[in-house]
Amino acid sequence: MPVKAERKRGAPKGNQNARKHGFYSKVLDEAEQLDFELASGVEGVDDEIALLRVKIKSVLETDPGNVKLIMQATNTLAKLVKTRYNITKEQRKGLKEAIGNVLRDVALPLGIGIGATINK
Repeated sequence: MPVKAERKRGAPKGNQNARKHGFYSKVLDEAEQLDFELASGVEGVDDEIALLRVKIKSVLETDPGNVKLIMQATNTLAKLVKTRYNITKEQRKGLKEAIGNVLRDVALPLGIGIGATINK
């Protein structure tokens, strides 16, 4: 009598059903699903850090008065860098201060008053 191989539960290794039919499939259009599949293959946060830096630069150039967005983006950047390099709270505070100093150097010459926002 032949011995039956024990079947493992779940989908086979490498199965893509979760991406195509999973939780997010109902809220993503076809192009977003393709982007999601590409993004799912990326490990780490290096690409997000680079993209966020580019977007912050773009906002500073095109909409320097949008202080709330700039501050949210720089705070997010600080968190991503902290995650990437696993830095301490003191190092994060120093990074946040450095980002604030750069913004002051850019914003003040443009006549944008953001000092009170940066010090929060």
